[in-house]
Amino acid sequence: MATEIELKLRLDPRQLRKLLAHPLLAATPPQRQRLLNTYYDTPELALRARRVALRFRKKGWEWLLTVKSAEPASGGLAVRNEWESAATPGIFDFSHVDAPALRTLLDGLRDDLEPVFTTDFTRLRWQLACGESQIEVAIDRGSIVARGRREKICEVELELLAGRVEDLFELARQLQHHLILHPAIASKAEAGYRLFLDEPPRPFRARMPPIAATQTPVEAFRTIALACLEHFQRNEAGLLAGGEAEFIHQARVALRRLRSALKLFAPVLPTDFIAAYGQSWRTLAGALGEARDWDVFGEETLPPIAAAFPHDRDVRRLRNEAGRRVRHARRAIVTLLALKEYPRLMLEFTAAVYALRDTEKASLKHFAADRIATITGSARKMAERYDELDAEQRHRMRLRFKKLRYATEFLGPLLPQQRMKTYLTSLARLQDALGLINDQVTARLLIDEALGEKRTGVLQGWVAGQQHHLHRQTQQAINAWLCGK
Repeated sequence: MATEIELKLRLDPRQLRKLLAHPLLAATPPQRQRLLNTYYDTPELALRARRVALRFRKKGWEWLLTVKSAEPASGGLAVRNEWESAATPGIFDFSHVDAPALRTLLDGLRDDLEPVFTTDFTRLRWQLACGESQIEVAIDRGSIVARGRREKICEVELELLAGRVEDLFELARQLQHHLILHPAIASKAEAGYRLFLDEPPRPFRARMPPIAATQTPVEAFRTIALACLEHFQRNEAGLLAGGEAEFIHQARVALRRLRSALKLFAPVLPTDFIAAYGQSWRTLAGALGEARDWDVFGEETLPPIAAAFPHDRDVRRLRNEAGRRVRHARRAIVTLLALKEYPRLMLEFTAAVYALRDTEKASLKHFAADRIATITGSARKMAERYDELDAEQRHRMRLRFKKLRYATEFLGPLLPQQRMKTYLTSLARLQDALGLINDQVTARLLIDEALGEKRTGVLQGWVAGQQHHLHRQTQQAINAWLCGK
């Protein structure tokens, strides 16, 4: 078994000439290969379900049978297990797969395997020295074909042949200096399956990162941060395609979780890392927040008001203004993602996360217990005084509970499990109640911003009434959480 460590970068075809003229590549003629690949799976796509890719590759006169695991990538970097051997087309011999469970799976599916999609591309290859490492640079141009559908390939892959992961990022920086290379997470196999199934981009929800008690706090942070990055990147296509509400919501949640993780693990992270990246995502998070606020207002807050006052001119004017603001906010997100600073931030942050090292071997279980206790105590103090809090203090309380929920989700596997499910349910219910109140507070601000002095008391009266009703529900959710303690 080999471990493939690869940094995948998306390239605009219009910038190909510029990349080929880069001093690192122009000085050496590349090797040129045409690679024809056929990917196989069962009719039920059993291999895809288990995150395994299986292909026959024709490389010149040689045929290869390749099996790859499909662990998720983040920031463009993928670390995958790979088994490859010379083969005869159509003969599935898995004797080179030295992982017993995987080999048993493949042998059991052998008779059901059939072609699913093909990739056909030309690869230009260079082998470069960078720092302490040997790295293969590959530019792939061609297409993926499945069921008569075709998708173009234009990407750069940096594969670590020997040496350090840090040098992969350093080489990427040098290539990225004069052109825009976007870190990408979808493999050709993933793109092929999507084309085969004719799947449009779908909103991607957070996955619980697989942390373990054997990890150090810094290692756990790396796992969590990369999972947050994957969460964001897998919603990127939806943002660029027009930013439907759920893509915006999930991308915003991804950055919130990432920023919460930075704060949660701040005691064990280098001060220069926190200084560099604690605020780096703020502009993008702000644009997503503005778009999400208008989406919620237009899709959830405004419809019941419009139903209650169907002939009110302010309601009609507000609906039109909300639609205009949503469109403007979504365009702002696309503009930010198109800036050269965005792919560079993605690459630099990923590199910095991989470069983190432990200064001391602290117990992750002890760290988790201490941090959860600290955050819980802070939230509890405010919850016990909820009736006394003003609007600004209630807003801060909401943020503390959001921080507590994310921290509990991140570190939950390390905490006592007897009542964890019940606790998370009550915490989620409380956070949802606080979020509904915040939606109404935001609605009042948006109405003022959109209509100014033209507004009437009908709109503000409705919002105030909703807030009063929701405060009672929130107190009940607080009591349930406090009693659960």
